[in-house]
Amino acid sequence: MTSNVINKEIWGGAAEFDSLLAEIRCRRQEFEDQKYISQDIIERFKSIGVYRALVPKRFGGDEKSPAEFLQMVEAISAADGSAGWVASFGMNPAYLACLPLETIEKVWAETADVVFAGGIFPPQPAKRVEGGFLVKGRWQFGSGCMGASVCGVGIAPDDGQSLPRMAVMPQEKLTIEPTWDVIGMVGTGSHDLVVDNVVVPEEWTFTRGGKPNLDDPFFKYPSLAFATQVLSVTTLGLAREAIDVVLGMAAGRKSVTGAPNLGEREYVQMEIAKAEAKVRSSRAFFYEATDDAWQAIQKGGTPSPEQVSMLRLASTNLTHECAEAIRIAYQVSGMTGAYNDHPLSRIMRDSMMCTQHAFMGAITYKNAGAMLFEHQPLPGYL
Repeated sequence: MTSNVINKEIWGGAAEFDSLLAEIRCRRQEFEDQKYISQDIIERFKSIGVYRALVPKRFGGDEKSPAEFLQMVEAISAADGSAGWVASFGMNPAYLACLPLETIEKVWAETADVVFAGGIFPPQPAKRVEGGFLVKGRWQFGSGCMGASVCGVGIAPDDGQSLPRMAVMPQEKLTIEPTWDVIGMVGTGSHDLVVDNVVVPEEWTFTRGGKPNLDDPFFKYPSLAFATQVLSVTTLGLAREAIDVVLGMAAGRKSVTGAPNLGEREYVQMEIAKAEAKVRSSRAFFYEATDDAWQAIQKGGTPSPEQVSMLRLASTNLTHECAEAIRIAYQVSGMTGAYNDHPLSRIMRDSMMCTQHAFMGAITYKNAGAMLFEHQPLPGYL
């Protein structure tokens, strides 16, 4: 079996990281039944550095590279898709860096291990009042909100001129309504966030996708593209696991029908080879695009529009190629993988949720293709 390429020593050490993955594997059904990742796992994420990974060292962070963070999410996703999805929001410094500097200092004043979750859509009208903005409404898709200490919600200031913003507040200022009833990624707990007339100071709001107020190298990496990458890479972990599950199933297993061992069947060999090629090739493109953009930053520049487009294209390609590899693995498993308690069933359902995300939609191909012909992409792509 092929392991993920990850330096476990920078994530609490190999023993601690492997122990965490084993614990997650054992508790996948627990996460799905309760529809969120248990708090003790969130605490272990903190311990290995998931939430401080991208925080500047002057605030107590570890300043890891984008590729290092993505490899961590990939590895956790192989153990459980929902856990990897929730860990991916350790990328929150990319958002929080758009707060005013004085507010940023307050965010990480006590610890760099701040757990942030957000519900951005739909942006709700917010009236400017004395002390800030009066925030009220309901927001969907608050992934990881059950374990978050700080939450953000999308607002549209009532002045008719300002761009939509994120209003940041302690989790206890809002209500989490358990509405997450979906086919896959059930353990992410992506429930609705409800806020009832909370005044959020203006300095605790920021324009999503705006210019960061920190100048460390990571904050020159394109935030929207990275937000896409951290979610798409969960499908990569799932695909790696799916192939490994099929290889494991073949070991010594005879069919109840008397057919040859799964690994002895030529059509299975061919299909799994195709799946392996999809995973390896899409992974190579994904990390190649990541390294190209990061090297541009390390050389003192910023990623070009073409490099940003490749990040977006590689992410969408990764998601759909890995989802197809998972479908192949599921199909060759026969009825064995069809049971809800079988790992392939859960992996299949989780991958279906990944392909539904707007970041990985078909419009990416239109935008990337337009840029290849030197045309302008649609607004918001870059």
